[in-house]
Amino acid sequence: MNKGENPMLVMSGTIGAGKTSLTQLVADHFGSKAFYESVDDNPILPLFYKDPKKYAFLLQIYFLNKRLGSIKSAFANDLDVLDRSIFEDSLLFHLNGDLGRATSTEVDIYDSLLDNMMQELPEAEHQKSPDLLIHINISFETMLKRIQKRGRSYEQIDQDPDLYKYYETLNDRYAQWYANYDHSPKMQIDGDQLDFVADSDARDQVIKLIDDKVASLA
Repeated sequence: MNKGENPMLVMSGTIGAGKTSLTQLVADHFGSKAFYESVDDNPILPLFYKDPKKYAFLLQIYFLNKRLGSIKSAFANDLDVLDRSIFEDSLLFHLNGDLGRATSTEVDIYDSLLDNMMQELPEAEHQKSPDLLIHINISFETMLKRIQKRGRSYEQIDQDPDLYKYYETLNDRYAQWYANYDHSPKMQIDGDQLDFVADSDARDQVIKLIDDKVASLA
């Protein structure tokens, strides 16, 4: 581990990949704390759904602030787990920009702000990048099935057919994002082959894969 004390693990993956479930499984396994994306108490999210173009940038700044707070808190214990990477947020905001929900100026300002906030200070007690990124890769077909299964009305294609293209683009971009990710060591879990939510054997295999990877970084 590159930071010595209190290493931090971070999940990544597209919608329906199982980030929340694996975050809890890994935290329980290591006896550490799980940090989740704030949704229920997010005051910006309802505004964003009503007017994405107006509130996309404000929502992204809200997430950036909350994510940095989680990163700082995660250094309190060994192997605390975050359910989303701060670098993953950037991927999603760039997609919003390409969809016309944010202007190029807003995207540039966000990129600059993220870069400045993530720069490591020489005398800082902790670095902000994780010790290990655990990416859950699922196919587009699996993604659609899980979105339908969890039943959130605003995510359903039958409610908004345009979401099909959005989900397809998002899944493709995640593959490229993971390939280019270089902020920390990383590993990938095949979420199609290893359904760690429904299959206890798959769950054990995933935990062993993570154990082995963490041990190799020690």
